[in-house]
Amino acid sequence: MKTLMVFDFDHTVVDDNSDTWVIRSLPSQTLPDSVKKSYRKGHWTEFMGRVMKYIGEQEVSHDSIRSVMETIPFTAGMKDLLTFISEHKSTIDCIVISDSNSLFIDWIIQASGFYAAIDQVYTNPAKFNELGYMEVQNYHSHDCDQCSVNLCKKKVLEVYLSEQSDRGVEYEQVFYSGDGRNDFCPTSCLKGNDFVMPRKGYPLEKLLVTLQDQKDNSSLRAKVIAWSSGTDILEELKASIKF
Repeated sequence: MKTLMVFDFDHTVVDDNSDTWVIRSLPSQTLPDSVKKSYRKGHWTEFMGRVMKYIGEQEVSHDSIRSVMETIPFTAGMKDLLTFISEHKSTIDCIVISDSNSLFIDWIIQASGFYAAIDQVYTNPAKFNELGYMEVQNYHSHDCDQCSVNLCKKKVLEVYLSEQSDRGVEYEQVFYSGDGRNDFCPTSCLKGNDFVMPRKGYPLEKLLVTLQDQKDNSSLRAKVIAWSSGTDILEELKASIKF
């Protein structure tokens, strides 16, 4: 049986927020208040559509946007972790579930050369329209009241595991690594042999600590191990699969 490694992307694989990093492609490197104040809670993808429309209106080229996105730094130790995964694909599957978008992640992963490690990316689809502006769409619709309207990571993970099971692929254990509030929902579908790995000092860790302190914490069955660098995750991964 194989091991599944699940990554969030922003502040997990990369050490920043790709959706805000793109603002560096603007000559002023800032957004006007009219765009900043248009954000509605739970509607980030809709907001990013307005951000990218504004960037397009400033005539920032596709190549300039891509070049800026390719400079986003990877989290410490994450390149070593991805290299290890790419070298052990016979025993480790790896997917990314992210609230970023398909173009940003594709550019960043292609530039780094780590696509060999990643089997699938689940994120909001993006493309350039006929005006040359980048459009971002919701990944899917769902009925989860914990998650933003465009993406429920638990639903994505459950569908992936079900489809893999239909193909005859079962996982001995799942490692879920993330940092944010939207990484909390999928932890409830992990089992006792699985690992949820929150980044230290980030919202996911705080939410898990709060849950563990509650008397009724039966929704959390996975082992919780916090991390500061990709090296911490790599050590746990090696230990669990006995490398």
